[in-house]
Amino acid sequence: CGPVLSKAMSPSNWACATSSPMAPIVDCPICGRKSEFSPANRWRPFCSERCKMIDLGVWATGGYAIGADSSTPDPADEDET
Repeated sequence: CGPVLSKAMSPSNWACATSSPMAPIVDCPICGRKSEFSPANRWRPFCSERCKMIDLGVWATGGYAIGADSSTPDPADEDET
């Protein structure tokens, strides 16, 4: 595959565009080390299996949670009268 020169990409060019040697480099969300964000990196967006497993552990223990608005009443509390 060569570089896509036209602005319009047909479906036949998509495979070529996704296998570009210019894959983006991102920071690992856990350790900050530079990591290639491409199918070649099996742990993307992480840099290693270790960082991937650390992130999974944070999820499993409830470390990532969306906070609730305390001013919104809980519908379960309204049923108890």
